[in-house]
Amino acid sequence: MPKIERKFKKALITGISGSGGSYLAEYILSNQKKTKIYGTYRKANKINFQKIKKKVVLIKCDLKNYKKLKDILKKIKPDVIFHLASDADVKKSFIEPYKIIQNNNLITLNLLEAVRVLKLDPIIQICSTSEVYGNVKKKFMPISESCNLQPNNPYAVSKLFQDTLAFNYFKNFDLKIIITRMFTYLNPRRKNLFASSWAYQLNKIKENKQKILLHGNLNSTRTIMDVRDAMRAYWLAAEKCNIGEVYNIGSNQIMNLRRFMKFLKLFSRINFKTKLDRKLLRKSDIGYQIPDSRKFSKITKWKPKISINDSIKYLIDETKKL
Repeated sequence: MPKIERKFKKALITGISGSGGSYLAEYILSNQKKTKIYGTYRKANKINFQKIKKKVVLIKCDLKNYKKLKDILKKIKPDVIFHLASDADVKKSFIEPYKIIQNNNLITLNLLEAVRVLKLDPIIQICSTSEVYGNVKKKFMPISESCNLQPNNPYAVSKLFQDTLAFNYFKNFDLKIIITRMFTYLNPRRKNLFASSWAYQLNKIKENKQKILLHGNLNSTRTIMDVRDAMRAYWLAAEKCNIGEVYNIGSNQIMNLRRFMKFLKLFSRINFKTKLDRKLLRKSDIGYQIPDSRKFSKITKWKPKISINDSIKYLIDETKKL
């Protein structure tokens, strides 16, 4: 297979005001200085925009507005699109499934259709999730890209639609689609995720603003990596991965959530109490999730560089800003 070399002068990040989008923008600014960054956002986020607002082109746009999105793409003509925009709140998706599914499906359809109609030729990375696999039995671990797709929450259903739709636009309309399925990474800017919620609460306990750390399910086991390693992986996927294929991205650092809580206690250097909050339990959850990322690592030479200790320290420090 010939070596893939792609150079991107203009990158568009959908959902740049979100946690993943803003971290990706920061990675590109630091490591790909010849690439100009454009980003669409629906609502401004002062914290997430803090490091990027003067260095990227920010465009306010609800991607459900097809005409406006089409006008933006026509003007920018990006070389690469990182499609990170979505309503990614799993817990909320059980409460408002229609809203989550409609939003995530429509914005992806609008994006792909606008690219098709305008006859643009960018690399489009559909940033999907391991949630599409659902609760896979241990005997099928590690999870490969060919594993059955059985999403067990409405958010994951919407992401599976994105995957399937994207593949159809690749197959039928020759769009340059790459699908990445990201497994767990520590994301300090989303305090509704287990790790960032715990770190955020830990900082409140240190400030004597909270007494007990509330948590949900501690029996889940998964692999964990740093957000900065995840963003580097996204860039490498666009730069090196094969068009029309799916790639798992995940660490080999296996961590039970109960053990992760012990790590937090160790790093906090304080003795705090924890309590199960049943409101934080999902109606259906992931029990054991270990990815097979060999396909991705082989083509990109990627592997996580940041240790779990450094990741947790970064997580605690970053959530102080929330």
